[in-house]
Amino acid sequence: MKIELDVHTHTIASGHAFSTIQEMAQAAADKGLKLLGITEHSPGIPGSCAPIYFRNLYIVPRNMYGIELMLGAEINILDTEGNLDFDEHYLNMLDIRIAGIHSLCYTPGTPEENTQGMINAIANPYIHIISHPGDGTAKLLFEPIVQAAKEHHTLLEINNSSLRPSRHKVEARPNNLEILRLCKQYEVPVILGSDAHISFDIATYDFALELVNEAEFPEELIINTDVKKFKDYLNMNNQV
Repeated sequence: MKIELDVHTHTIASGHAFSTIQEMAQAAADKGLKLLGITEHSPGIPGSCAPIYFRNLYIVPRNMYGIELMLGAEINILDTEGNLDFDEHYLNMLDIRIAGIHSLCYTPGTPEENTQGMINAIANPYIHIISHPGDGTAKLLFEPIVQAAKEHHTLLEINNSSLRPSRHKVEARPNNLEILRLCKQYEVPVILGSDAHISFDIATYDFALELVNEAEFPEELIINTDVKKFKDYLNMNNQV
């Protein structure tokens, strides 16, 4: 499978990652990617960058070492209402906007309540991707989430990092398999995310691809294979 993009990555600005923007871009170019997304954690994660960081993203070139860069954020879903920790003022400064649940800044509810909160985030017109919905941080009902993702053209991520045995996320494997099987059933594309926190991990999808193969998931529904397909699906030429 030819991979053209990885859009869920972090640099030293996120506080617990270890490479610079230039190091990440060079590594992506060396791996033959056409598009790299760098999505720093929003301020709800301890040690991440302050909002002023995102205000200054305009100074960074959007092409380095022959590849396109998209600069954005992995934004925290805070609660079962789907509230985010960035307002429209900051959301409008970002090329790409991922939303996800993180235990450090999420107030959980019942599986039904958590699911509704995620559906509200999926329906938010600013959000392009839901990060690691299958990692088990919150109990979720995946069928309505997949249906909402299809309705709103929001991508669900199969997150490679959360599948690493060293992360001890025991629900990640069965949850992601369920997501893949539902997305296959409803013909909903997914995006693979490395969630790289160091340059060496860019476009590393080994654990995710193992599940893709197990689920016999169609390659044409994996959005990482084509930059144009990725942008067209997310309507990135007509962003909010």
